[in-house]
Amino acid sequence: MDPQLNTRRLHLRPFSYTDAKKVSKLADDPVIAATTQIPYPFTLEKAEDWIALHRGWMEKGSAYPFALVTWEEAELVGTITIRIDKNHHKGELAYWIGKPYWGKGYATEAARRVIRFGFEELYLHRIWAQVIHSNAASQKVLEYTGMSYEGTLKEDLYHQGTYADVDIYGILSSTYVSHETK
Repeated sequence: MDPQLNTRRLHLRPFSYTDAKKVSKLADDPVIAATTQIPYPFTLEKAEDWIALHRGWMEKGSAYPFALVTWEEAELVGTITIRIDKNHHKGELAYWIGKPYWGKGYATEAARRVIRFGFEELYLHRIWAQVIHSNAASQKVLEYTGMSYEGTLKEDLYHQGTYADVDIYGILSSTYVSHETK
């Protein structure tokens, strides 16, 4: 399965090796690293290695990483992935947006579309996400998608030399309401 998804402003497609330079440029930012689990520095080699894993993940159905590309400018602005746990019929949502593209609603738009993909095409029972407690912008994204705050895992993540609390958000297929974004 090689899915491509669309929203009103974004084309969500598999990454290609030609994306590696832009991925590295966007992800190699200490602010991105501070609010996500992306390593810093994020070199071109790390971007290429990460992209090289995608085909295998998609072929196994274990994860679907998407490049977020704007329709108008054909600009890569970030990424969103849904990691699949087949044993429990659930998926974990993970994403980041390059700092120049923050505040434009791209993460919410992409997350809504991938949640729809997870429930309507992958037939998942539950979709969840974790967010570093201090990342208020990402918490809002998850709330805007219809996910609910489920709890905080205290000092669950060793992140940049300290232990960070992680907030868990989730949504069940039975409570899912499509937020169509086409």
